[in-house]
Amino acid sequence: MQEGEIHIDKEIKEILYGVTDPEIPVLSVLDMGIIRAVQVEERKVDIKITPTYSGCPAMDTIATDIKFALEGKGFETTIELILAPAWTTDWITMEGRRKLEEYGIAAPLETSLDKRALIDGERIVQCTHCGSKNTEVKSQFGSTACKALFQCKDCLEPFDYFKCLK
Repeated sequence: MQEGEIHIDKEIKEILYGVTDPEIPVLSVLDMGIIRAVQVEERKVDIKITPTYSGCPAMDTIATDIKFALEGKGFETTIELILAPAWTTDWITMEGRRKLEEYGIAAPLETSLDKRALIDGERIVQCTHCGSKNTEVKSQFGSTACKALFQCKDCLEPFDYFKCLK
């Protein structure tokens, strides 16, 4: 079991796997690791979610999508936003990391490597198009605040890198 992983009823888990991050639609809320607790009592579900960062504009949409998905299956649902402990990229599942890469977003590196790539310009982020590590940072901010824009020096394609957050 991955650190931070929670146990969820099978029916609820299937529903939550159908709720995706609006900014990265290939990732479910479970893949992202933002579901922190689920309590089920008969047809009542209480869920605690943690934003990927405190100002994440997608959290209202995610909470609404979770509520609609569960209520559409007959569950009375409450969603609570919790800020502590803070979300970390460590909570992205291995499946989520694979999906990110297939979607064209380089998965986050560990903290020390992340800093070496973003600050020192070390060529360690792998291109999601050709697999080369001959890449460079083009912008500290990509399509969203949690991503940086990289470009491969071999295939010349740009791609996002999901920054490490701890």
